[in-house]
Amino acid sequence: MNFFIGCAVWAYKGWAGELYPQGTRTADFLNLYSRRFTTVEGNTTFYAVPNQETVTRWAAETPAGFEFCLKLPRDITHQGLLKPYIPAAFKFLEGMRPLGKRLGPMFAQLPPSYAPALLDDLTNFLEAWPRKEAPLALEVRHPDWFREPYASNLTTLLEKLGVGRVLLDSRPIYTGDDDPQLQSERRKPKLPLQLSVTAPFTLIRFISHPILSVNQPFMEEWVRQIQQWLQMGVQIYFFVHCPIEASTPSTARHFQQLLEQSHTPVPPLPWNNLEHPPNQLSLWS
Repeated sequence: MNFFIGCAVWAYKGWAGELYPQGTRTADFLNLYSRRFTTVEGNTTFYAVPNQETVTRWAAETPAGFEFCLKLPRDITHQGLLKPYIPAAFKFLEGMRPLGKRLGPMFAQLPPSYAPALLDDLTNFLEAWPRKEAPLALEVRHPDWFREPYASNLTTLLEKLGVGRVLLDSRPIYTGDDDPQLQSERRKPKLPLQLSVTAPFTLIRFISHPILSVNQPFMEEWVRQIQQWLQMGVQIYFFVHCPIEASTPSTARHFQQLLEQSHTPVPPLPWNNLEHPPNQLSLWS
């Protein structure tokens, strides 16, 4: 499967009644989520590292073919230099091993303070990571990474090592006069979108607007881009975010619909199959 779609989290109580049946227990959210979408970004590991029992349970509760794209903990990526935390990164990776084939590409999100002056430190970290056995993607947030010559230097490094680029598209939430992030504790940065692939896979983080129509032109762009990359054999993970989390599943479902309407070769959304079960022959026919 070359295309995966999902959200940033699975344990959001406000999705009960739409994504989950009304009255669903929190303990059942992951099981149900993984039978509606094909991947999850796994923001949870950025804030707290789960124990082995929890990771083993994640694997048991999800079907074959579902993948977790987990974010490296902030205790690794947000402490200044990366090189001193290479052992901690290895330990984190080892702790995720129980996921087995359900472990998709991980990603390191660097803080806005991590500038191109630290390229050597970044190189040391990426070279140390076991990229062939555990694919890794990188998200940078310092504005200088998007300017030359730093942008080209980073692209060269990622291509050389086969590290993916996380594509953050925050354009929808900065469109129009209203700011849907006003009530959000964590604002998404306003950074240029770099449409380049540096590895056999890519992670797209689409920061959607709660008003669906605002997202439409950006989604149509992504449909065309994804068509091109799929033709090139790129494996794509598409994650829908929103400052108002309640709207995220329906926005992701709408994007899937746009892909299907354009005849993009993507697998069916499991969520849709749940609501339209195959017709069964009647015993009395």
